[in-house]
Amino acid sequence: MTRILWGRSTSSNVMKVIWLLEELKLPYERRDVGGPFGKTDTPEYRAMNPTGLVPTLQEDDFTLWESNAILRYICTAHAGNTPWFPWDAKARGSIDRWMDAQQTVMNRPQGVIFLGLVRTPPEKRDQAAIKAAIGEAARAYGYIGAELARHPFICGDAPTLADICWGVHVHRWFTMEFDRPEVPNLRAWYDRLLSRPVYREHIARPLV
Repeated sequence: MTRILWGRSTSSNVMKVIWLLEELKLPYERRDVGGPFGKTDTPEYRAMNPTGLVPTLQEDDFTLWESNAILRYICTAHAGNTPWFPWDAKARGSIDRWMDAQQTVMNRPQGVIFLGLVRTPPEKRDQAAIKAAIGEAARAYGYIGAELARHPFICGDAPTLADICWGVHVHRWFTMEFDRPEVPNLRAWYDRLLSRPVYREHIARPLV
């Protein structure tokens, strides 16, 4: 099988897929597209992914886009009954809930913070928008903080796809320079993620 992951390694959504592929030790080739590399507006790329976003996964003649869908597919097709995405319907439902919540309650405010503090010069920053987004993102992290008070990972005693979806962003949360509320359970979870070699190498990177 030929497996190609299209997308730059600095994209949070691409990081999700890299993290899972590396944890499962599945061979793949990654090709830089998106951001400074461009190439996502070409007819060839749009034929694979009409949104022009990253990542896109190719396995021989099968193509899939949308990062969370890719994570679910990889586990279903290649991981078997592992803690990352177990076969049990209730366990999967719990993981799915938190995967979707990352996109619906956390993604937008954290994107405002990231773009405002990392991608925008200080003199052009909308400080009011950044402050409001910090409060909104803090509430979102509070949701998983409550879960992490009961067990070491979001859905239990072992990391799952939910930890991947939130974990690529929590590194940015703790790395960006702003005043954030203290959530000890969240910080302890981040430290547990940092103890994983794949996370340290592919996720805990300088922010660009």
